[in-house]
Amino acid sequence: MAAAGASGMFGFAPYGWYGLPILGLALLFFVWRRFPTSALWLTFVYALFWFGVGVSWLYAALHDHGEVATLPSLLLIVVFSAFLALFPLSAAWLARRFSIQSPAGLAALWTMQEWLRSWMLTGFPWLVVGYSQIPASVLAGYAPVFGVFGVSFVLAWLAGILARPDARGVMAALLLCAIGAGLGRVDWVHPVAEPLSVSLLQGNIDQSIKWRPEALSDTLLTYERLVVASKSRLIILPETAIPLLYDDVPPLYLQTLADSAREHGADLLIGMPEQEPDGRYYNSVMSFGVAPTQIYRKYHLVPFGEYVPMRALFGQALAVLHAPMADFSRGTDKPAPLRIAGQQLGVDICYEDVFGDEIRRPLPRATMLVNVTDDAWFGHTAAPWQHVQMAQTRALETGRYLLRATNTGVTAIIDQRGRLQAVAPLFVCTSLNGEARAYRGETPFVRFGDTPILLLVFGLVLYEMAGRKNRSVNRSR
Repeated sequence: MAAAGASGMFGFAPYGWYGLPILGLALLFFVWRRFPTSALWLTFVYALFWFGVGVSWLYAALHDHGEVATLPSLLLIVVFSAFLALFPLSAAWLARRFSIQSPAGLAALWTMQEWLRSWMLTGFPWLVVGYSQIPASVLAGYAPVFGVFGVSFVLAWLAGILARPDARGVMAALLLCAIGAGLGRVDWVHPVAEPLSVSLLQGNIDQSIKWRPEALSDTLLTYERLVVASKSRLIILPETAIPLLYDDVPPLYLQTLADSAREHGADLLIGMPEQEPDGRYYNSVMSFGVAPTQIYRKYHLVPFGEYVPMRALFGQALAVLHAPMADFSRGTDKPAPLRIAGQQLGVDICYEDVFGDEIRRPLPRATMLVNVTDDAWFGHTAAPWQHVQMAQTRALETGRYLLRATNTGVTAIIDQRGRLQAVAPLFVCTSLNGEARAYRGETPFVRFGDTPILLLVFGLVLYEMAGRKNRSVNRSR
């Protein structure tokens, strides 16, 4: 079970062996059915290695950049993975408690625990199994309809069939795959206007020096050089590209960048923190150039990275993790698109793009999506690729191009079907130049969000539980 859980990571980017999570989950469901007395501890082992290997990139953030010693870093990863393993464990317990064995019932339990993990204690939807199918699998066709949890549900359903195959199950599996392939051919949205020229700037500023005063001059010069060299209509800089509060940035510097953009009718989006007169400060993206200045402020903050939950208990975490700015305030939970470069841009920052039901907030008004991030914390690990795969899923769910500007990678232009149209090399200072298309219309996911799949999942679980109760009553008679 440890090997089955550990191999799950290879189903996700950058590896893309998307059949592995189906096989691993099929083995887990087989254990739930055939070995109920051992199912709980075997599920815990499976999930511990699933998460332990899948989020092993946390070591780079803790040890290499957070300066946490080796042993405590490894211990923190084990403890975190053990906590995450409690969610699949709860599904195994319910399956055993209520004798749930049907493929659809097992799939509903699995999807339910993934959804719960995505929002409890601010949520950690990393390694939701549905992401492994984006964009290449036939199951990806379910994403614009039901979102990533719909993909997870169908994948788990197939795994349940594989755990106990029969003629009816094989037919159901073929039908599920055929429906996914058919949905993948549907054009839910339509392009509008001409392609927009874009430049996504990747400064490649080393995380270990990014916030140091002595590195500031080189950082500002790097982005000034990249902006001045760009001739695109829309120029996007990464999250906190300028590591200064807005009020502390030399006005002449911002004026130089804005003037350079205006010379060829362009607009800039720049990530930088800002502070309000009342003392609150925000992780923000600000626009400069032809259009009036507009601001997006990050809403979904990263625990311990951008704020400290339960400060009385965890207040010392800031000192341990060496977080440069970890007391941000939230922006609005109902952001309007930014009207720049002739488009309406739905902007999000870093970790926000892993929450599909939040990314749809500025839609369908937004004609494109923009994500700015800094994944330099994760070094040369799989994390940046896992993260961009989630961004690809957001593009597919919403039917919008997604422009992703990062500090060290993965900087990418993603089309409305979740495909990588252009990718900058990682850990290189560069400008990714290309074109993006604006789209109008609504996918079913944009209109209804996670509601349909959650109704289906919880309905199935309640149905299976009720069936167990009825069977018990009949036996007692």
